[in-house]
Amino acid sequence: MKVLKNELIYFATALMFFTRIPVPFTIPYSNEIMNKSQKYFSWVGLVIGLINAVILYLSTMLFNLEIGIVLMMISSVLLTGAFHEDGFTDMCDSFGGGYGKEKILTIMKDSRVGAYGTIGIILLFALKFYSIQALGVAAPMKVLGIVIVAHTASRFISGTMIYTHQYVTDIDVSKSKPLANKPLDKTALIVGFISVLIAFTLIPDWRLILAFALAYLGKVYMGWYFKKHIGGYTGDCLGSVQQVCEVLFYLGTIITWKFI
Repeated sequence: MKVLKNELIYFATALMFFTRIPVPFTIPYSNEIMNKSQKYFSWVGLVIGLINAVILYLSTMLFNLEIGIVLMMISSVLLTGAFHEDGFTDMCDSFGGGYGKEKILTIMKDSRVGAYGTIGIILLFALKFYSIQALGVAAPMKVLGIVIVAHTASRFISGTMIYTHQYVTDIDVSKSKPLANKPLDKTALIVGFISVLIAFTLIPDWRLILAFALAYLGKVYMGWYFKKHIGGYTGDCLGSVQQVCEVLFYLGTIITWKFI
Protein backbone atom coordinates (compact mmCIF):
# COMPACT_ATOMS: atom_id res chain seq x y z
CA MET A 1 0.00 0.00 0.00
CA LYS A 2 2.87 2.33 0.84
CA VAL A 3 4.51 1.57 -2.51
CA LEU A 4 1.32 2.46 -4.37
CA LYS A 5 1.00 5.69 -2.38
CA ASN A 6 4.58 6.65 -3.22
CA GLU A 7 4.05 5.97 -6.92
CA LEU A 8 0.93 8.15 -6.83
CA ILE A 9 2.97 10.93 -5.26
CA TYR A 10 5.61 10.60 -7.99
CA PHE A 11 2.97 10.77 -10.72
CA ALA A 12 1.20 13.73 -9.09
CA THR A 13 4.56 15.52 -8.80
CA ALA A 14 5.22 15.07 -12.51
CA LEU A 15 1.67 16.20 -13.32
CA MET A 16 1.98 19.35 -11.18
CA PHE A 17 5.43 20.13 -12.54
CA PHE A 18 4.56 19.83 -16.24
CA THR A 19 0.94 20.96 -16.30
CA ARG A 20 -1.54 23.26 -14.62
CA ILE A 21 -3.93 20.41 -13.91
CA PRO A 22 -4.89 20.73 -10.24
CA VAL A 23 -4.11 17.81 -7.96
CA PRO A 24 -6.93 17.46 -5.40
CA PHE A 25 -4.67 16.65 -2.45
CA THR A 26 -1.50 17.92 -0.82
CA ILE A 27 1.67 16.05 -1.65
CA PRO A 28 5.13 16.28 -0.06
CA TYR A 29 8.03 17.63 -2.08
CA SER A 30 11.74 16.95 -2.09
CA ASN A 31 14.52 16.71 -4.63
CA GLU A 32 14.34 12.92 -4.30
CA ILE A 33 10.61 12.87 -5.08
CA MET A 34 11.17 15.21 -8.03
CA ASN A 35 13.87 12.94 -9.38
CA LYS A 36 11.78 9.77 -8.96
CA SER A 37 8.89 11.43 -10.79
CA GLN A 38 10.86 11.20 -14.05
CA LYS A 39 9.44 7.72 -14.71
CA TYR A 40 6.05 9.38 -15.26
CA PHE A 41 7.10 12.18 -17.62
CA SER A 42 5.75 10.32 -20.64
CA TRP A 43 2.59 9.39 -18.74
CA VAL A 44 1.92 13.10 -18.33
CA GLY A 45 2.40 13.35 -22.09
CA LEU A 46 -0.23 10.64 -22.53
CA VAL A 47 -2.69 12.66 -20.43
CA ILE A 48 -1.95 15.85 -22.36
CA GLY A 49 -2.20 14.03 -25.67
CA LEU A 50 -5.60 12.57 -24.78
CA ILE A 51 -6.95 15.97 -23.77
CA ASN A 52 -5.60 17.58 -26.94
CA ALA A 53 -7.10 14.83 -29.10
CA VAL A 54 -10.53 15.36 -27.53
CA ILE A 55 -10.30 19.12 -28.07
CA LEU A 56 -9.19 18.63 -31.68
CA TYR A 57 -12.06 16.23 -32.35
CA LEU A 58 -14.74 18.45 -30.81
CA SER A 59 -13.38 21.66 -32.37
CA THR A 60 -13.20 20.06 -35.81
CA MET A 61 -16.81 18.91 -35.49
CA LEU A 62 -17.93 22.41 -34.49
CA PHE A 63 -15.78 24.40 -36.94
CA ASN A 64 -13.20 22.87 -39.30
CA LEU A 65 -9.83 21.15 -39.16
CA GLU A 66 -7.74 24.34 -39.24
CA ILE A 67 -9.64 26.07 -36.45
CA GLY A 68 -9.59 22.81 -34.50
CA ILE A 69 -5.79 22.63 -34.71
CA VAL A 70 -5.39 26.23 -33.55
CA LEU A 71 -7.75 25.68 -30.61
CA MET A 72 -5.89 22.49 -29.74
CA MET A 73 -2.56 24.32 -29.78
CA ILE A 74 -4.00 27.07 -27.57
CA SER A 75 -5.36 24.53 -25.12
CA SER A 76 -2.00 22.74 -25.06
CA VAL A 77 -0.21 25.97 -24.16
CA LEU A 78 -2.76 26.78 -21.46
CA LEU A 79 -2.66 23.22 -20.14
CA THR A 80 1.12 23.17 -19.74
CA GLY A 81 1.75 26.86 -19.14
CA ALA A 82 3.94 26.84 -22.26
CA PHE A 83 6.48 24.93 -20.17
CA HIS A 84 8.31 23.23 -23.03
CA GLU A 85 7.77 26.10 -25.46
CA ASP A 86 9.52 28.40 -22.99
CA GLY A 87 12.47 26.03 -22.93
CA PHE A 88 12.57 26.03 -26.73
CA THR A 89 12.64 29.84 -26.97
CA ASP A 90 15.37 30.02 -24.31
CA MET A 91 17.37 27.43 -26.23
CA CYS A 92 17.03 29.38 -29.48
CA ASP A 93 18.10 32.65 -27.85
CA SER A 94 21.02 31.19 -25.93
CA PHE A 95 22.57 29.06 -28.66
CA GLY A 96 21.72 31.59 -31.35
CA GLY A 97 23.06 34.64 -29.56
CA GLY A 98 25.71 33.20 -27.26
CA TYR A 99 29.25 32.02 -27.83
CA GLY A 100 30.93 29.81 -25.27
CA LYS A 101 29.39 27.87 -22.40
CA GLU A 102 29.23 30.74 -19.89
CA LYS A 103 27.59 33.16 -22.31
CA ILE A 104 25.09 30.56 -23.55
CA LEU A 105 24.03 29.67 -20.00
CA THR A 106 23.78 33.34 -19.05
CA ILE A 107 21.42 34.07 -21.92
CA MET A 108 19.47 30.89 -21.20
CA LYS A 109 18.64 32.14 -17.69
CA ASP A 110 17.44 35.53 -19.01
CA SER A 111 13.63 35.64 -18.82
CA ARG A 112 13.40 37.99 -21.80
CA VAL A 113 12.69 36.58 -25.27
CA GLY A 114 14.97 37.76 -28.06
CA ALA A 115 14.88 37.65 -31.84
CA TYR A 116 16.13 34.06 -32.09
CA GLY A 117 13.52 32.82 -29.64
CA THR A 118 10.70 34.75 -31.32
CA ILE A 119 11.61 33.56 -34.80
CA GLY A 120 12.18 30.02 -33.58
CA ILE A 121 8.83 29.61 -31.81
CA ILE A 122 6.91 31.14 -34.74
CA LEU A 123 8.52 28.71 -37.17
CA LEU A 124 8.00 25.80 -34.77
CA PHE A 125 4.28 26.57 -34.36
CA ALA A 126 3.88 27.01 -38.11
CA LEU A 127 5.54 23.68 -38.81
CA LYS A 128 3.46 21.99 -36.11
CA PHE A 129 0.22 23.46 -37.50
CA TYR A 130 0.85 22.51 -41.13
CA SER A 131 2.11 19.05 -40.21
CA ILE A 132 -1.01 18.23 -38.20
CA GLN A 133 -3.17 19.77 -40.94
CA ALA A 134 -1.57 17.51 -43.56
CA LEU A 135 -2.14 14.47 -41.36
CA GLY A 136 -5.71 15.53 -40.64
CA VAL A 137 -6.53 15.88 -44.33
CA ALA A 138 -4.98 12.49 -45.12
CA ALA A 139 -6.58 10.64 -42.20
CA PRO A 140 -9.19 12.66 -40.23
CA MET A 141 -9.61 10.07 -37.47
CA LYS A 142 -6.07 8.69 -37.33
CA VAL A 143 -4.66 12.15 -36.65
CA LEU A 144 -6.22 12.00 -33.17
CA GLY A 145 -4.16 8.93 -32.32
CA ILE A 146 -1.06 10.50 -33.84
CA VAL A 147 -1.41 13.55 -31.60
CA ILE A 148 -1.59 11.28 -28.55
CA VAL A 149 1.45 9.25 -29.59
CA ALA A 150 3.44 12.39 -30.47
CA HIS A 151 2.91 13.96 -27.05
CA THR A 152 3.69 10.72 -25.24
CA ALA A 153 6.68 9.64 -27.31
CA SER A 154 8.31 13.10 -27.42
CA ARG A 155 8.25 13.34 -23.63
CA PHE A 156 9.66 9.86 -23.27
CA ILE A 157 12.46 10.66 -25.73
CA SER A 158 13.21 13.94 -23.98
CA GLY A 159 13.41 12.11 -20.66
CA THR A 160 16.03 9.72 -22.00
CA MET A 161 18.46 12.65 -22.10
CA ILE A 162 18.79 12.14 -18.36
CA TYR A 163 20.25 8.70 -19.07
CA THR A 164 22.41 9.52 -22.06
CA HIS A 165 23.83 12.94 -21.23
CA GLN A 166 25.25 14.87 -18.30
CA TYR A 167 23.28 17.56 -16.51
CA VAL A 168 24.97 20.97 -16.65
CA THR A 169 24.81 22.86 -13.37
CA ASP A 170 23.32 26.32 -13.75
CA ILE A 171 25.81 29.15 -13.41
CA ASP A 172 23.42 30.84 -10.98
CA VAL A 173 22.12 28.11 -8.70
CA SER A 174 19.72 30.53 -7.01
CA LYS A 175 17.81 30.87 -10.29
CA SER A 176 17.82 27.20 -11.21
CA LYS A 177 14.52 25.37 -11.62
CA PRO A 178 13.82 22.09 -9.81
CA LEU A 179 14.62 19.29 -12.23
CA ALA A 180 14.83 15.54 -12.25
CA ASN A 181 18.40 15.23 -13.46
CA LYS A 182 19.72 11.96 -12.02
CA PRO A 183 19.03 8.72 -13.90
CA LEU A 184 17.07 6.03 -12.08
CA ASP A 185 17.44 2.31 -12.69
CA LYS A 186 16.30 0.75 -15.96
CA THR A 187 12.91 -0.08 -14.41
CA ALA A 188 12.00 3.61 -14.62
CA LEU A 189 12.65 3.58 -18.36
CA ILE A 190 10.39 0.56 -18.75
CA VAL A 191 7.62 2.28 -16.77
CA GLY A 192 7.90 5.30 -19.05
CA PHE A 193 7.99 3.23 -22.23
CA ILE A 194 4.81 1.40 -21.25
CA SER A 195 2.91 4.67 -21.76
CA VAL A 196 4.36 4.89 -25.27
CA LEU A 197 3.20 1.36 -26.03
CA ILE A 198 -0.29 2.21 -24.76
CA ALA A 199 -0.38 5.25 -27.03
CA PHE A 200 0.72 3.15 -30.01
CA THR A 201 -2.14 0.72 -29.47
CA LEU A 202 -4.58 3.55 -30.17
CA ILE A 203 -3.40 3.66 -33.78
CA PRO A 204 -1.88 0.30 -34.78
CA ASP A 205 0.31 1.30 -37.73
CA TRP A 206 3.83 -0.16 -37.84
CA ARG A 207 5.03 2.80 -39.91
CA LEU A 208 4.80 4.97 -36.81
CA ILE A 209 7.82 3.09 -35.49
CA LEU A 210 9.83 4.80 -38.23
CA ALA A 211 8.41 8.16 -37.19
CA PHE A 212 9.48 7.39 -33.63
CA ALA A 213 12.97 6.53 -34.90
CA LEU A 214 13.21 9.87 -36.73
CA ALA A 215 12.16 11.71 -33.58
CA TYR A 216 14.80 9.86 -31.57
CA LEU A 217 17.46 10.73 -34.15
CA GLY A 218 16.49 14.36 -33.61
CA LYS A 219 17.18 13.90 -29.91
CA VAL A 220 20.55 12.27 -30.68
CA TYR A 221 21.59 15.23 -32.82
CA MET A 222 20.40 17.81 -30.30
CA GLY A 223 22.17 15.93 -27.52
CA TRP A 224 25.39 15.98 -29.52
CA TYR A 225 24.96 19.70 -30.20
CA PHE A 226 24.32 20.52 -26.54
CA LYS A 227 27.28 18.45 -25.40
CA LYS A 228 29.54 20.16 -27.93
CA HIS A 229 28.66 23.67 -26.80
CA ILE A 230 27.84 23.43 -23.07
CA GLY A 231 28.93 19.92 -22.10
CA GLY A 232 25.49 18.45 -21.52
CA TYR A 233 21.88 19.52 -21.05
CA THR A 234 19.77 21.86 -18.93
CA GLY A 235 16.05 21.93 -18.20
CA ASP A 236 15.50 24.26 -21.16
CA CYS A 237 17.32 21.78 -23.37
CA LEU A 238 14.90 19.04 -22.30
CA GLY A 239 11.95 21.27 -23.17
CA SER A 240 13.37 22.04 -26.58
CA VAL A 241 14.00 18.36 -27.28
CA GLN A 242 10.37 17.58 -26.46
CA GLN A 243 9.06 20.24 -28.83
CA VAL A 244 11.37 19.32 -31.69
CA CYS A 245 10.75 15.57 -31.29
CA GLU A 246 6.98 16.13 -31.29
CA VAL A 247 7.21 17.95 -34.62
CA LEU A 248 9.65 15.37 -36.01
CA PHE A 249 7.15 12.64 -35.16
CA TYR A 250 4.48 14.44 -37.21
CA LEU A 251 6.90 14.92 -40.10
CA GLY A 252 8.07 11.32 -39.87
CA THR A 253 4.48 10.12 -40.07
CA ILE A 254 3.88 12.24 -43.17
CA ILE A 255 7.01 10.82 -44.83
CA THR A 256 6.18 7.19 -44.05
CA TRP A 257 2.56 7.55 -45.16
CA LYS A 258 3.70 9.12 -48.40
CA PHE A 259 6.39 6.66 -49.42
CA ILE A 260 5.60 3.38 -47.63
